[in-house]
Amino acid sequence: VNMRIISKVMLLSLSVIVILSGTTYSIFLDSENHIKSATFVSKSFEMGPGKIVSKSFYDIEFPKGHIGVKSFDAELVDEDGNSVPLYETYLHHWFAIKYNENITMSRYIEQSHDISKGINYTRNDGACRGFLLPHYWGLGGESRGTSSNLPDPFAVEFGNPTNIPHGFKEKWLFDIMAIDTRGAYSRKGCIECRCDLLNLPKDFYNVTKDINEQPLSLNYKGGLFCCKDNLQCKLRKGFHGPTRKLSLRYKIKWVDWDEHQVPLKFYILDTTDRVRTNGSTTIHDCQAEYTIPRIGHSDSPHVKKANIPMKKGGYLIYGTSHMHTGVVNATLYGQDGRVLCTSTPKYGTGKEAGNERGYLVGMSGCYPKPGSIKIKDGEILTLETRYQNKFRTGAMGFFYIHLAEQLPN
Repeated sequence: VNMRIISKVMLLSLSVIVILSGTTYSIFLDSENHIKSATFVSKSFEMGPGKIVSKSFYDIEFPKGHIGVKSFDAELVDEDGNSVPLYETYLHHWFAIKYNENITMSRYIEQSHDISKGINYTRNDGACRGFLLPHYWGLGGESRGTSSNLPDPFAVEFGNPTNIPHGFKEKWLFDIMAIDTRGAYSRKGCIECRCDLLNLPKDFYNVTKDINEQPLSLNYKGGLFCCKDNLQCKLRKGFHGPTRKLSLRYKIKWVDWDEHQVPLKFYILDTTDRVRTNGSTTIHDCQAEYTIPRIGHSDSPHVKKANIPMKKGGYLIYGTSHMHTGVVNATLYGQDGRVLCTSTPKYGTGKEAGNERGYLVGMSGCYPKPGSIKIKDGEILTLETRYQNKFRTGAMGFFYIHLAEQLPN
């Protein structure tokens, strides 16, 4: 998920703000439990064979008022609303990120296209430092087959006036990265953002900084830094194909907030988190992606682990992971070695969108009986991600967990 994922420097360097005019397809009310649902469509973006698109769209459509979100699901669609299969355009990731905008600055931002002033980004409860992995929802190619539903009476609370600074308005943005692989010389290489397949600028390695603002190493063979907006992935000789406009169609379910809802906190844990301490301060040095080297001819999977202290615990209500094609599984362990949740992949077997042969099309989620799994304050969790033993660049291993600090009466 994109290193504009978002380092503060890169976020503030975005120079254009896009005000969206998405379409609401449907809003309906389930009278039994008062769950509302709406389907929206993001601003469109143009894709051509081999093209990389990496965009941020501000002020996306989102339910208004003081609400509890129950689910947030998204997929790529064409201009006619048809689902786009992953082997045509690979959805590397989409992230929904919350921010507060200074109401008095709105006109200035609109006119000047300067988004560096008057906006405060408000991240999830995860521990990655700075603006890395700040989103509340976001997956990739596995989006269509991964459930985000939260069981009653649990929800993620937004729009609470007491939590929004005076003079500010709560808003949302999308960070989207898609890769058109029609006619690609190497589909696998394109979706893994292999640097040698992309038309990088001649001075790329001289000017590109890594996640820690250090010069990008010449050993960097692929990943987010090579998948820049508008770059082109290598095509088969003589291949030509039409350009088209795609959008992110997203469906949100929510309830109006009342005393019956139980709030959840949302954490993103990263298997690349190189946790260290500086005196009494814990530093979470997340890298967001990693390279998997092929080791010999072993069938044993590549294993990556991180030991992550949880400052605040709670009851586990839901968990899943964001991984890439080639994943074997991801498991979150408690400090005593107990399994908190294992998320397993589903691979496609056909041609239709959502079941693309050979692609990761879903990750399983965990729904433990509320109250049955408790993470203690200060507990050190172990996240273990496993991929097949094959060379892979830009691999990711995120675990998403929703915790309740208290259970319903």
